[in-house]
Amino acid sequence: MIKVGLTGNIGSGKSVVSRIFSILGIPVYHADEESKKFLNDPQVKNELLRYFGYSILSISGEINRRSLASHAFTDEHAMHKLNSIMHPLVMHDFHTWTLNQGSFPYIIQEAAIIIESGLRKEFDKIIHVSCLKEIAIGRVVQRDGIDVNSVLRRMQFQMEDKEKAALSDFVIRNDGSELVIPQVLAIHRRLSEGTT
Repeated sequence: MIKVGLTGNIGSGKSVVSRIFSILGIPVYHADEESKKFLNDPQVKNELLRYFGYSILSISGEINRRSLASHAFTDEHAMHKLNSIMHPLVMHDFHTWTLNQGSFPYIIQEAAIIIESGLRKEFDKIIHVSCLKEIAIGRVVQRDGIDVNSVLRRMQFQMEDKEKAALSDFVIRNDGSELVIPQVLAIHRRLSEGTT
């Protein structure tokens, strides 16, 4: 079974692409979504509180993801700390999940910073969803209801699109220059046939 990492910068449209692969019958592990279940594990919660402080808690005492993100995106050390806590848990969960996927030709993990976090070696192939920065910013502003500066703060921790594309096995253009579905179908065919 081929392990595929599906990545792309914020606002690139990774989720849209991963939905197409799901419709094609390919199991997709959504790392960002799955990581939520670890946030209120007592050990993880204590470690996050030690580093980021109690302002990341909601009124009910749960970790507030938006507040945590606003702290993590302030500087490189904070982001590195968050990743060092969460990534090992997510990758262990992904490997367990992979064992339960049966006999599919390939499976996918969707995650934003596979390459930046040094996890590229965990995958046999990498698919990068490429998008012009201006389009991505507009998408995130509309989707998350945040201002442009907040989006740019998040983007500062991600590699440039071209650099990421150069390190990937496949690139899907999702900026309106090409139809996305035919690109996904071509990659799906190659991965299914093992002609990568």
